[in-house]
Amino acid sequence: MTAQELDELLTYHWPMVMRRVMADGTDEWLKGFVRSIAKHGKRASWRPSVKQEQIMRRLVTELGTEPSCIGGLIEE
Repeated sequence: MTAQELDELLTYHWPMVMRRVMADGTDEWLKGFVRSIAKHGKRASWRPSVKQEQIMRRLVTELGTEPSCIGGLIEE
């Protein structure tokens, strides 16, 4: 993963992944993982391990690109 790809993933996709994982709230390991990546991602010198990168890419593919059903429509 290039530095540019990592920046894009953490800036644009990771917040949505975090919201979805936290809203689901069933998998404690996954919640810890997304929090950990968000925390480590704030350091400029941090790069994910190969395994972390694979999980991150999978989560973005599964959770970070679909329109969210969280929040729904606001009724008047």
